[in-house]
Amino acid sequence: MKILLLGGSGQVGFELARSLAPLGTVVAPSRAELDLSSEEAVTDYLTLHQPELIANAAAWTAVDAAEQHVDAARRLNAGLPEQLAQYCAEKGALLVHYSSDYVYPGDGSEPWLETSATGPLSVYGQTKLEGDLAIQQSGAKHLIFRTSWVYSARGNNFMKTMLRLAESKPELSVVADQVGAPTPARLVAQITALAIYRDIPLGLYHLAPRGSATWHEFAVAIVNLASMTGKLLSSGPADVLPVSTSSYVTPAKRPMNSQMDLSKIESALRISLPGWYSQLELTLDEYLEKQCAA
Repeated sequence: MKILLLGGSGQVGFELARSLAPLGTVVAPSRAELDLSSEEAVTDYLTLHQPELIANAAAWTAVDAAEQHVDAARRLNAGLPEQLAQYCAEKGALLVHYSSDYVYPGDGSEPWLETSATGPLSVYGQTKLEGDLAIQQSGAKHLIFRTSWVYSARGNNFMKTMLRLAESKPELSVVADQVGAPTPARLVAQITALAIYRDIPLGLYHLAPRGSATWHEFAVAIVNLASMTGKLLSSGPADVLPVSTSSYVTPAKRPMNSQMDLSKIESALRISLPGWYSQLELTLDEYLEKQCAA
């Protein structure tokens, strides 16, 4: 099977390149090789390579910048998925796409279901929802995985930012009233490969670890685990101070409740997803091992 992986240099894309390798021949063009902002370039690439499966991990992920760069965000988050879905519908190929908790309004305290009403609060969330809807309405065979708070041992993410700041600052202030599930890119890729291999029913699924945390609780866990490994930090767990969302103003509004119900994916795969804390331990160990080897 010929697999086209888009966004292969990103956090999820890097992990997908490894997890999808046993399933077929993975082609992962770089940005220099394929300009995803160009509809014509993408059409030409699809015509040339004729993939049987497309894993689309490409996206505009700069949430705040999307408020000012609406057209660019919409092309990557909505136009590109629609274009890929049209190809897959015509060729009978499978499209695997990644969405976000930002499509939900973020109110209440209960986990969102795949059937919950959407209500994005930002340009990023709106364009991600537009991409989801375009795929669902295309007639293409598809799997859409909505995930949240993605991080990894590579790239720019919350875990690495907290570690960097904790090395130099005596105190950290972190938002304590937004709730979600910190999700390692590795888990996203592993579950994706398993879903394809087991040929689960097509459609939309939530994909995250079990449990939930606030950003503050996530940050405390990061600092605490790093300290336990002997890493020298200027900030300890007690130095990570909770603050409210209202005291940390951003151009794009964030959802307060990003918890997602995982029953559907667990039932389809006949598994229990691991907890977010154990996944943080694994990811942090991987990151620190990379630092030691560098």
